[in-house]
Amino acid sequence: MVKLKIKRIKDNAILPRYAHKGDAGMDIFSTERYLIKPFERCLISTGLKIEIPEGYELQIRPRSGLALKKGISLPNSPGTIDSGYRGELGVILINYGKEEFEINPGDKIAQAVLNKIESAEIEEVEEISATSRGEGGFGSTGYSAH
Repeated sequence: MVKLKIKRIKDNAILPRYAHKGDAGMDIFSTERYLIKPFERCLISTGLKIEIPEGYELQIRPRSGLALKKGISLPNSPGTIDSGYRGELGVILINYGKEEFEINPGDKIAQAVLNKIESAEIEEVEEISATSRGEGGFGSTGYSAH
């Protein structure tokens, strides 16, 4: 198990927590009140600073219930918090819904998933290997199973 060191920088900040044993994502909470209009983006304060161990990232992801029921998502999903970042954890939300969306202190706004990462060694080459797919992309395999 990996330890995350977390510092509250606002008195009403709530530490991230797993809703159920075995969940991949921890709930993240707002410390402020916001009213997000349709198609508006907003940076939400969590009141937390997190020390992420080297070799890991913290991915910030939308909450599926908010996305389905209210059209609330993250425009940069998933958002990545790097291990070297020491500022406040902020969550960028966007309202894709048709109505204003209100957030209050203590509301669940997103989820965070701790993810182990590997660093790549970049090697420039003259050629790359061929595959059966080749350069096909962007729908090249079709849209239906039939």
